[in-house]
Amino acid sequence: MGTLKDQLRTDMTHHLKSGNKLALMTLRNLLGEINTKEKGGKTPVELGDEQVVALLQKEAARRRETALTYGDAGQPERAAMETAEADFIETYLPAPLTSEDVSEIVDRAIAAVAAGGEAPGMRQMGQVMKIVSAEVAGRFDGKATSEMVKSRLA
Repeated sequence: MGTLKDQLRTDMTHHLKSGNKLALMTLRNLLGEINTKEKGGKTPVELGDEQVVALLQKEAARRRETALTYGDAGQPERAAMETAEADFIETYLPAPLTSEDVSEIVDRAIAAVAAGGEAPGMRQMGQVMKIVSAEVAGRFDGKATSEMVKSRLA
């Protein structure tokens, strides 16, 4: 399977041929942002799927904020356009986790730390969070995840 960037490029070609202007414009903007990130520093870098997902999350959030601003300014058409773009971008993001899913991940992480010999407590929160963060990776609110780990270790 190709990378997420490859998927975006392929989809852009598809939407160009099908005439879907919203999707085409959004994909061009996203690929431009990715290109800027890759070539914008002192040394060019190649973004992996995880960095591309993080960039897509930021872009979707930015469009949602812009939609709210347009809505407050009395421009519902522009707000609807921004919301539609955010919805389109979110189709490329991994499915969000439920609190039950995260709870299971936290329990497994605590069990893994406990298997290391020490009974997990607040001192091991960093170890537990490292394991949990790797699995959750932007699919659930970080603050809520941290609170969940804290309550389990207390």
